[in-house]
Amino acid sequence: MMQSHRHRRQRILTMLLYVTLGSNDIPRARSFYDAVMPILGYRRQRESDEEIGYAADGDVRCRFWVVVPYNHRAATIGNGSMVALHAESRADVDAFHAAALAHGGKDEGKPGLRSFHANFYAAYVRDPDGNKLSAVCERPE
Repeated sequence: MMQSHRHRRQRILTMLLYVTLGSNDIPRARSFYDAVMPILGYRRQRESDEEIGYAADGDVRCRFWVVVPYNHRAATIGNGSMVALHAESRADVDAFHAAALAHGGKDEGKPGLRSFHANFYAAYVRDPDGNKLSAVCERPE
Protein backbone atom coordinates (compact mmCIF):
# COMPACT_ATOMS: atom_id res chain seq x y z
CA MET A 1 0.00 0.00 0.00
CA MET A 2 1.34 3.43 -0.90
CA GLN A 3 1.93 5.92 1.89
CA SER A 4 0.78 9.50 1.56
CA HIS A 5 3.45 12.12 0.87
CA ARG A 6 2.62 13.80 4.22
CA HIS A 7 3.10 10.53 6.13
CA ARG A 8 6.45 9.84 4.42
CA ARG A 9 7.65 13.40 5.16
CA GLN A 10 6.60 13.11 8.80
CA ARG A 11 8.55 9.87 9.18
CA ILE A 12 11.63 11.44 7.58
CA LEU A 13 11.45 14.39 9.98
CA THR A 14 11.19 12.07 12.98
CA MET A 15 13.64 9.42 11.78
CA LEU A 16 16.40 10.82 13.98
CA LEU A 17 15.37 10.32 17.61
CA TYR A 18 18.43 11.95 19.19
CA VAL A 19 22.19 12.47 18.82
CA THR A 20 24.83 12.05 21.52
CA LEU A 21 28.38 13.35 21.57
CA GLY A 22 30.90 12.33 24.19
CA SER A 23 32.66 14.74 26.50
CA ASN A 24 35.47 14.45 29.02
CA ASP A 25 34.51 17.74 30.69
CA ILE A 26 30.77 18.42 31.02
CA PRO A 27 31.14 21.93 32.52
CA ARG A 28 33.40 22.98 29.61
CA ALA A 29 31.01 21.39 27.12
CA ARG A 30 28.04 23.15 28.76
CA SER A 31 29.78 26.52 28.37
CA PHE A 32 30.45 25.80 24.68
CA TYR A 33 27.01 24.41 23.80
CA ASP A 34 25.10 26.99 25.84
CA ALA A 35 26.73 29.61 23.60
CA VAL A 36 26.24 27.98 20.20
CA MET A 37 22.98 26.00 20.40
CA PRO A 38 20.56 28.91 21.08
CA ILE A 39 21.70 30.52 17.82
CA LEU A 40 20.12 27.55 16.02
CA GLY A 41 17.01 27.44 18.21
CA TYR A 42 18.08 24.84 20.80
CA ARG A 43 17.95 25.38 24.55
CA ARG A 44 19.46 23.36 27.40
CA GLN A 45 16.56 21.50 28.97
CA ARG A 46 18.23 18.80 31.05
CA GLU A 47 21.51 18.46 32.88
CA SER A 48 23.32 16.39 35.44
CA ASP A 49 26.96 15.75 36.27
CA GLU A 50 27.10 13.24 33.40
CA GLU A 51 24.97 14.77 30.63
CA ILE A 52 23.38 17.87 29.17
CA GLY A 53 20.40 17.77 26.83
CA TYR A 54 19.18 20.37 24.33
CA ALA A 55 15.73 20.62 22.76
CA ALA A 56 14.58 22.70 19.83
CA ASP A 57 12.24 25.54 20.66
CA GLY A 58 8.79 23.97 20.97
CA ASP A 59 10.05 20.38 21.25
CA VAL A 60 9.34 18.58 24.51
CA ARG A 61 12.15 16.07 23.97
CA CYS A 62 15.89 16.67 24.03
CA ARG A 63 17.28 15.61 20.65
CA PHE A 64 20.90 16.63 21.18
CA TRP A 65 22.89 15.27 24.15
CA VAL A 66 26.46 15.73 25.34
CA VAL A 67 27.38 12.91 27.70
CA VAL A 68 30.13 11.27 29.69
CA PRO A 69 30.48 7.86 27.97
CA TYR A 70 28.37 5.19 29.62
CA ASN A 71 31.43 2.99 30.23
CA HIS A 72 33.20 5.97 31.90
CA ARG A 73 36.20 5.62 29.61
CA ALA A 74 37.60 8.64 27.81
CA ALA A 75 35.35 10.18 25.17
CA THR A 76 36.92 10.02 21.72
CA ILE A 77 35.94 11.46 18.36
CA GLY A 78 35.03 9.47 15.29
CA ASN A 79 37.02 10.03 12.13
CA GLY A 80 34.44 10.93 9.48
CA SER A 81 31.69 11.55 12.04
CA MET A 82 29.90 14.89 12.12
CA VAL A 83 26.61 16.34 13.28
CA ALA A 84 25.07 18.86 10.86
CA LEU A 85 22.56 21.26 12.40
CA HIS A 86 19.92 23.21 10.48
CA ALA A 87 20.29 26.99 10.50
CA GLU A 88 17.46 29.32 9.46
CA SER A 89 19.73 31.89 7.82
CA ARG A 90 23.26 32.47 6.61
CA ALA A 91 23.62 35.02 9.41
CA ASP A 92 22.86 32.21 11.88
CA VAL A 93 25.61 30.09 10.31
CA ASP A 94 28.03 33.01 10.70
CA ALA A 95 26.96 33.59 14.32
CA PHE A 96 27.22 29.86 15.16
CA HIS A 97 30.79 29.76 13.81
CA ALA A 98 31.80 32.93 15.69
CA ALA A 99 30.26 31.73 18.97
CA ALA A 100 31.94 28.35 18.63
CA LEU A 101 35.37 29.91 18.17
CA ALA A 102 34.76 32.34 21.04
CA HIS A 103 33.89 29.47 23.39
CA GLY A 104 36.77 27.08 22.84
CA GLY A 105 35.86 25.59 19.48
CA LYS A 106 38.26 25.18 16.58
CA ASP A 107 37.65 26.20 12.97
CA GLU A 108 37.17 23.34 10.50
CA GLY A 109 35.80 25.46 7.66
CA LYS A 110 34.79 29.12 7.66
CA PRO A 111 31.20 30.06 6.74
CA GLY A 112 30.57 30.04 3.01
CA LEU A 113 28.90 28.39 0.08
CA ARG A 114 29.85 24.79 -0.60
CA SER A 115 29.67 22.81 -3.83
CA PHE A 116 26.92 20.42 -2.66
CA HIS A 117 24.30 22.68 -4.29
CA ALA A 118 23.83 26.36 -5.13
CA ASN A 119 22.45 27.38 -1.72
CA PHE A 120 24.43 25.11 0.62
CA TYR A 121 25.90 27.65 3.05
CA ALA A 122 27.80 26.01 5.91
CA ALA A 123 30.43 26.41 8.60
CA TYR A 124 32.37 23.64 10.30
CA VAL A 125 33.84 23.58 13.83
CA ARG A 126 35.18 21.20 16.43
CA ASP A 127 33.85 21.46 19.97
CA PRO A 128 36.33 21.49 22.90
CA ASP A 129 36.29 17.65 22.96
CA GLY A 130 37.06 17.44 19.23
CA ASN A 131 33.57 16.50 17.97
CA LYS A 132 32.89 17.93 14.52
CA LEU A 133 29.78 20.06 14.00
CA SER A 134 28.34 21.93 11.07
CA ALA A 135 25.66 24.60 10.83
CA VAL A 136 23.96 24.63 7.43
CA CYS A 137 21.50 26.98 5.76
CA GLU A 138 20.08 25.82 2.43
CA ARG A 139 17.90 28.87 1.73
CA PRO A 140 18.81 31.25 -1.06
CA GLU A 141 20.11 34.59 0.17
